[in-house]
Amino acid sequence: MIRGILLDLAGVLYDGGRAIDGSVRAVARLTDAGVPLRFVTNSTRAPRRKLLQKLQQMGFRIGPDQLSTPASAACAALTASGRRPHLLIHPDLTEDFADLSEGRAGTSVVIGDAAEYFTYDAMNSAFRALTDGADLLALANNRSFRDADGALSIDIGAYVAALEYASGQKATILGKPARGFFEAALASMGVDAAEAVIIGDDAEADVAGALSAGLGRAVLVRTGKYSKGDEARFTPAPSLVADNLAEAVDLLLPEITSQQ
Repeated sequence: MIRGILLDLAGVLYDGGRAIDGSVRAVARLTDAGVPLRFVTNSTRAPRRKLLQKLQQMGFRIGPDQLSTPASAACAALTASGRRPHLLIHPDLTEDFADLSEGRAGTSVVIGDAAEYFTYDAMNSAFRALTDGADLLALANNRSFRDADGALSIDIGAYVAALEYASGQKATILGKPARGFFEAALASMGVDAAEAVIIGDDAEADVAGALSAGLGRAVLVRTGKYSKGDEARFTPAPSLVADNLAEAVDLLLPEITSQQ
């Protein structure tokens, strides 16, 4: 039984600045079928305001309450701990951390995909904060992503590993594949994990991560960062494999409509 669906963004809904063929219509079909949707991303360069704007301009019907980002998870963690952030992120993302710096005891290093801002000085400043007692919050831990030029580029995971190695401290991962990230998205829909499906292009973080977190099924799409053989590269393996989001919806929609 399918009571809710989690959808990855980059590589599933869009590549670069354009929607993947059929993806806008595929999301509209799910929405029209009445199935609750949450859009879950490990994107950490753009603030949620710009992500929503980008999706809406592409034609996707999505509201602010439907988007789950690692930055939102980090803000919740910082609020709960009463710590202030030492940010090692892309400057565009800083607006998501507004009002979290003042009047707080203790520090958490928050690392996201800083891209060209991963300088030695920035990394060393974060390292020194860790040696002074800060804990380490990683917005994600992905190995690679499909860049705007169509090729794979190194992602945040290597930089997280560098800080872990230098400081001897283990990072708390806040985005996919962290169980808590999936659980928060499901809780916002009131959906049990066993009755949820995720559709993603990352066999490790999206598929294996979600299944390990208890989701009932996971669909791997052959778009975005997918590479030949990914369906057999990680455990647990995907429940289904589809060429793209449109085909994934074709596979799932008959079951959804039969429940109504």
